[in-house]
This record gives sequence, C-alpha cells and structure tokens, in this order.
Amino acid sequence: MSTVPAGPAALPLDLDALRTWIGRRETADDIATPVPLQALAATLDRNDPVPRTGDRVPPCWHWLYFLPLHRQSDIGADGHAQRGGFLPPVPLPRRMWAGSRLTFHRPLQVGQALHRQSTIADVRLRQGRTGALVFVAVRHDVHAEGSLCVSDEHTIVYRDLPAPGEPAPEGLPPPLHADWEHQVRPDDVLLFRYSALTFNGHRIHYDRRYAMAVEGYPGLVVHGPLIATLLLELLRSRLPHATVRGFEFRAVRPVFDTAPFSVCGRRLGASTVQLWARTADGFLAMEAVATLAPDTGHIPC
Repeated sequence: MSTVPAGPAALPLDLDALRTWIGRRETADDIATPVPLQALAATLDRNDPVPRTGDRVPPCWHWLYFLPLHRQSDIGADGHAQRGGFLPPVPLPRRMWAGSRLTFHRPLQVGQALHRQSTIADVRLRQGRTGALVFVAVRHDVHAEGSLCVSDEHTIVYRDLPAPGEPAPEGLPPPLHADWEHQVRPDDVLLFRYSALTFNGHRIHYDRRYAMAVEGYPGLVVHGPLIATLLLELLRSRLPHATVRGFEFRAVRPVFDTAPFSVCGRRLGASTVQLWARTADGFLAMEAVATLAPDTGHIPC
C-alpha cells in the first residue's frame, strides 16, 4: 500500500486505493434546451438573439447541461457532493478545476438530445511546495444523434488548506503583448448566477464567510470554467466567424471578486490563438490555447 501524509488538515493518502477508481464510468442524458443559453448570454451581458432549434451551441457552453443533480442529503460541507461516489474520496479539503483539454468534433445544436459518458482517466500524486496535490482526470465524451461532438478531459486538483500565515505562492508573469484585452469586474451577483446556471454548490464561489474563514481565501473565488468561457468570449467577439476546433486551458492562480481582472488574447498564426487571464496585480491567472478550423479565423473586411 502506498500511503502519503497529506498534511495537518487531512487524512493520509492511500494512492493505490484512490487509483482503483481509474476506469470507473457514469452516463447522463440531457437536451440542449435554449433557456440555459439565454441565461448565460444575459449573465455575460451579451445581446444574442433568442436561440432557435438548430442553432449552434457556442464552444464550452455544453457545461450548462448534464448538471450535478445530487440530493441535498448527499452534499458535503464544501457544497460539493460527498466524496467516494463517481469521484475518488481524496482526503484533501480544497478542490479546484485545474484545467481542461477539449476537442470540438462537430457542433452541438439547440434541441438535440445529448448523451455523455464520463470516465475516470487518471489519478496521480504530486508533491507541491505546500504539500501533497492529487490530480484526478475525468474524460467526458458528449454525443448528439449518435455522433461524438465534444471530447472534454477535465482535471480536478485537491490540496490541503494553507497553514495560518502561509505566504501566497509567487506569481508568474503573463505574456507581454496582447492583440485584444477586456477587463472583467467580478461581483457576488455574477458568481452567484454562474453557480446557479451550472448548479455548482461549491461554497467558495458565493459564501464569503466560508471562503474566507474556512478555506482561507481573501474573497469569493471566480470559477475556473467561467474564466475559460470569458476567454472564448473574447475570441468570439474579435473573430466572430472563427470555428473553434480545440481549446486547452490551465488555471495558474486563483482570481477573486476583490478586484477586476483582464482576459487577453493574440494571434499566433492562421489557426492558433493564445489566450490568458491576468490578475489586477499583474500575474498570470489562466493560460489557454484555441485551435481554429482552417479558413474560419479571418478578420472580416
């Protein structure tokens, strides 16, 4: 048995036991209804037309479907489902969306019946500066009308709570040059609405007392997938005719509702766009790359 001390706030890690979750699967079905799309457009302050049957679902807006409908009695202290069901019971208190790698094989359309198969792809341990980190990779394959439309491999990271007085890790610098930049001012309402749309009960996003007193954050945490969505919205606003075929992002530093942050981007070639989020104090918060279909990323005259 491989047992690793996990830190003062958690039980020892039995990595071998956690890795027995690899290969575990679950399935879910949904319908690409228009109301969640309208609600997210309103939350992002977009002036989109009302979605009609057959309209394309924007990239990453599939996160509005297959919501985690756990019973209230199955919810843990942090607002997530208690561990040990589909996800392995990692005994570390902090849970964050570390990043995703997505391939958009064909567009989802409003009105389609959707089917998702989710698989635990990997469970691995890394020793970080502040202790053990456990990464759980989950692959989601979304089908519509019998065809694979989206492959979404999403990585969750678990870690211990920081020790009292522990300094924040050093930040990384963002790229120096941006072709596009947009400032975002997060607030309680934005974070609450996004949590509600994705049925995300994680209390760090809306319960300020819990976020600060229990998990030791300086404020409410901006959702990683919300930041990723805002990066793609920046691309969509600047290259409205582009078709995104691939998107990969990695969360580098948390973003809080205590200050504005910026989403930035630049072209790296005909089919590649570099995207990133920058904190108010100038550090890299998220880095991403979008791959475009050939001949769709032009700037219209």
